[in-house]
Amino acid sequence: MPHTRVIVVGGGAAGFFGAITCAETYRHTRVTLLEQGRQFLSKVRISGGGRCNVTHACFDAALLTLNYPRGSQGLRSAFNRFQPRDTIDWFAARGVRLKTEPDGRMFPVSDSSETIVNCLIGAAKTSGVDMRTEASVTSVTRRNDAGDPAAFTLSLKTGERLDCDRVLLATGSNRHAYTWAESLGHTIEPPVPSLFTFTIPDPRLTDLAGISVDNVQLRLAGSHLEQTGPILITHWGLSGPVVLKLSAWGARILHDRNYQADLLINWLPDLKPDELYQHMLATKSKHPRQLIGSHSPFHLPQRLWQRLVTTAEIAEGQRWADLSKPQLKRLTEELARGAYFVQGKSIFKEEFVTCGGVNLDEVNFATMESRRCPGLYFAGEILDVDGITGGFNFQSAWTTGWIAGKAMGREGNP
Repeated sequence: MPHTRVIVVGGGAAGFFGAITCAETYRHTRVTLLEQGRQFLSKVRISGGGRCNVTHACFDAALLTLNYPRGSQGLRSAFNRFQPRDTIDWFAARGVRLKTEPDGRMFPVSDSSETIVNCLIGAAKTSGVDMRTEASVTSVTRRNDAGDPAAFTLSLKTGERLDCDRVLLATGSNRHAYTWAESLGHTIEPPVPSLFTFTIPDPRLTDLAGISVDNVQLRLAGSHLEQTGPILITHWGLSGPVVLKLSAWGARILHDRNYQADLLINWLPDLKPDELYQHMLATKSKHPRQLIGSHSPFHLPQRLWQRLVTTAEIAEGQRWADLSKPQLKRLTEELARGAYFVQGKSIFKEEFVTCGGVNLDEVNFATMESRRCPGLYFAGEILDVDGITGGFNFQSAWTTGWIAGKAMGREGNP
């Protein structure tokens, strides 16, 4: 049987999974993995603060897709074939056990991303993948020469030319790869940042860096977008899971607004505004002699409560008995609908995620093969697929890489 030559461009999570799966499944394939950088799996190494958030403990495909602002429809069928349970089993079969944290995120029990990196590199070596770093691709072309068995030619920065039968682009948000995909007939949805924190230079947040609240509701004014979850006050504004989720779902809206928008914060979403009002009236009646700034009827960090009280124009030494109706209304407004102006974005650590990429209608999610160019496959972030923080982006990389790997070595394909 003649060898099928497969080249995978991109030495990240999706590229490795695609290369390993293809080489393990089809022994007649010759798989080459090209990485332009000096080392493989750079994003895997830094994920989760160096611990690597491998996946998320969500084992229902329908529920899992709810964590993807873009790509959920295609991923639903994909997750029915390879989902977080399969990821856990895949790593376990190669000696790596994962653990689940209270919020559902899953990490190696070693708490070290090197465990995942070593596992992937070891599996690639064992399966016979030819791995090459500092192999920068400059072009990918489809060959249609009569009698020429090679379907594609890849040109490298060194001047080397590689021929192959099938190509997997797992290049993340590499802008050059978008150009290659376009030259092969694909449409690129304009890439914009996702998963970022908010720059908010507001005096209400000054000197409160490090304070967190377990459950707040954020709403982007002028839209239907809102999210609920934990928040963290930072030196530059706001971060935490709820901010990252809102930035993901609002990636295009915020980009179009040049990352300037009104953000409405409900610090106590479990209570309706009128319930907040009545709760504070009851406190005024029960604890009239207590100082408002030092006696909060709500489970909020003390320094944050004091800042909101001051913002509502309530004097530092004022007691609950002396709280006026206008002050009560202002404090209710600050607690339930405080308006903060976002003036920019900051990248969430080094875990940059992009919204946009190859149009999903042009890809067959049963194989991850191009509908426009036979023999061309896609996996990972080059697709217009992105998830919220929590291991979801890695899961889509594992899933799409695995599906592509299962398809690329199949006889008679393309």
